[in-house]
Amino acid sequence: MNPTLPYGGPLTAAAPVIREPLHAPVAHLVRGGVIEGIHYGSVVVLAADGGVELQIGDIEAAFYPRSALKPVQAVAMLRAGLPLDGELLALTAASHSGEERHLAGTRRILESAGLPEGRLRNIPDLPFDPVVRDTWIRDGRLPSRLAQNCSGKHAAMLYTAHLNDWPLDDYLDPAHPLQQAIAATVEDLTGQAVAQVTVDGCGAPLFSVSLHGLARAAVRIATAVPGTPEARVADAMREHAEMASGSGRDVAALMRAVPGLIAKDGFEGVQVAALPDGRAVAVKIADGADRARVPVAAAALARAGVDPAALAEFAGAPLLGGGAVVGRVHPARALDPLSRPAYA
Repeated sequence: MNPTLPYGGPLTAAAPVIREPLHAPVAHLVRGGVIEGIHYGSVVVLAADGGVELQIGDIEAAFYPRSALKPVQAVAMLRAGLPLDGELLALTAASHSGEERHLAGTRRILESAGLPEGRLRNIPDLPFDPVVRDTWIRDGRLPSRLAQNCSGKHAAMLYTAHLNDWPLDDYLDPAHPLQQAIAATVEDLTGQAVAQVTVDGCGAPLFSVSLHGLARAAVRIATAVPGTPEARVADAMREHAEMASGSGRDVAALMRAVPGLIAKDGFEGVQVAALPDGRAVAVKIADGADRARVPVAAAALARAGVDPAALAEFAGAPLLGGGAVVGRVHPARALDPLSRPAYA
C-alpha cells in the first residue's frame, strides 16, 4: 500500500500493480463484412459464488474506475452519516445528464445542509446530455458547477462534511477526513489497497484499484443486507435509474431491462454491473471508446447468465454508410463465442 495513504484495514489485500495493462481484443468494428477496427480492453465476469467465471485481458492491473466508483463513494458518505435515500441518494451516485431534475435535486441536497451553490468545488461545465446542452447554450446559459455531471456527488460531500463538522473549503483534499473515509470504504468494498490517488475530471480524488476489485465492490453493494449503506445505494439506483444517470442514457436503460441490476458507467470506457445474486461484470475499454463499452458489457452480462433477449437493445449502435446500416461493433469471439461473426 502507498505509505502516504494510511487507511487500509487488516483484511485489505495488497494494492494492484501499476503497470502497462495486458489488454486483449474485446470488440471488432465491422463494416461491410470486414474488420475495420479492433477495440482492446479487459473484462471480468464473476459467478454468484464470487469466482472468476471469465477474464479477458488484464483484470488485476491498477486502473482508474472514474465515475464507476461513485456508488462506492456514496456508500462511504452514508457510513459517515449522510441522511439521504431515494432519488437524492441516486443523484449522489450519479454522473447526471444535467436535466432540470438533476439540478433541482442538487439544490435540495445543498439546502438540506444549509449551504449555497458557491461552496461547490467541482469544475463548472455544460450539461452532459447533448440535447440538454444545446438547449442550455441556446438559452445563453454559461457553464456552471450545478450543471456539471458530478454536482450531486459534490453536494453530498459538502453535506457529509457539514454534518461531521469537517472543514468545507478543502473537502476535495485527499488528506481531508471525508476523503480518508471514502478511501477506506474503497479499500473495504474492493478488498484491496488503493494503488494510487490522482484527481478526477470534476476535481475530486480518484482512487486506483483493479478491474476485479471494482467488480467485487459492485457485488458488495448489489447483494447487501437491507438497511445497510450498501443496500440503500443499490435500492436508490434501481428505483431511480434516471436520477442516477439521465433520460435516454444507456446505463438507465440497462437497469430497467435487467431486474435487480445496478450499473454504473465511467469515462474512458468503464462499465460495472452487478446482480442481487452476486453475479457481476466489469469492463474497461483500453482506448476509452464509449461505442464499445455497452455491447461489450452486454455480452459480458450474457456470459454471466442474463437472458440475451433482455440485452438485445444493447448490441451496439449500427454503423452507417450512405445512410444505410453497413455494420456495427461486435464483441470479440473470446467474449461471445456462440455468435456468428458478421465477417464469417
